[in-house]
Amino acid sequence: MNGAIDLTGKVALVTGSSRGIGAGVLRALDECGAVCVVNYVADPAGTNEADARQVAAEIDSPHIVQCDVGNPSEIAAMMRYVKDCLGGLDILVNNAGILRDRTIKKMTADDWDLVLRINLTGAFHCIQQAAAILRPGGRIVNLSSVSGQLGFFGQANYSASKAGVIALTKTTARELARQQITVNAVAPGFIDTDMTRTMPADVTQKFLEQVPLARIGTIDDVVNAVRFLCAPASQYITGQVLHVNGGFYMG
Repeated sequence: MNGAIDLTGKVALVTGSSRGIGAGVLRALDECGAVCVVNYVADPAGTNEADARQVAAEIDSPHIVQCDVGNPSEIAAMMRYVKDCLGGLDILVNNAGILRDRTIKKMTADDWDLVLRINLTGAFHCIQQAAAILRPGGRIVNLSSVSGQLGFFGQANYSASKAGVIALTKTTARELARQQITVNAVAPGFIDTDMTRTMPADVTQKFLEQVPLARIGTIDDVVNAVRFLCAPASQYITGQVLHVNGGFYMG
């Protein structure tokens, strides 16, 4: 078990959990005793499936589901799998997301539509489909971003999608409160992931100069926040945004 958090008997689904933050969250929930479902989206090279199977092997879980969260019918099939195989759901973490950065002048309609469809509409459909199988006292945690609060150059689509996730979180928290289901968002800042490691050194340095804690965040920093919001101790916290950014943004 991980500290005092006991999620024994709980069923957890983390979208986009084949790598990065999603995989980290899944491992943490597994360590706390939850039965975990690994989700990935198929890619031509089969890389995502291979990564998902590796994560599943690490947590000793037979539950691996291919689902493109941009496709409502695939989401419905994923939730049917969870219900049929595991009887219901206790924890949903909407982590799946993509980037298609361009300035507004250069951004295409497809760039805009794809990011909104995956990051925002995908979270909506996952919540909508999960609502029927979420047990009383369940948890929903949505991954937003500091970009959704500040708006970053070249991220009109991404920033809009993550701002939308915050509004979706607050509305869902009100609508599901009767079932004692809490709904919160975690908004990471500059986190050490595969994506940020490809950034030029000078860009990284400029970000660091704006972070009061003077370091890049780790995946564990985000995981710890998500895990807390899934824990029994957070049962009276709902409709909130937990910022994990080292002080880069103080809302």
